[in-house]
Amino acid sequence: MNLLERITIDPVICHGKPCIRGLRYPVEMLLELMSSGMTELQILADYPDIEPDDLRACLAYAARLAFGPWVKRRRRAKEVGGPEGLIWSRVES
Repeated sequence: MNLLERITIDPVICHGKPCIRGLRYPVEMLLELMSSGMTELQILADYPDIEPDDLRACLAYAARLAFGPWVKRRRRAKEVGGPEGLIWSRVES
């Protein structure tokens, strides 16, 4: 699973903020915990629903936002020689 696939946006969960796997754990909250100095082990102990890859997904999401505008778009199988689905792609200016 691509790490960014763990990030979901649903208008009925946390007011549409990016969350982890449809759970009510906003990405911004987990980033705040990491930036405050909490270790991965401390976060995982405090939030048993969270997995190590969820924390890495938060960092990957933050890195994408820092790099520039990205959007989630539908990928066609013929574009990449793989299954159709939603992928993150860079917005071309």
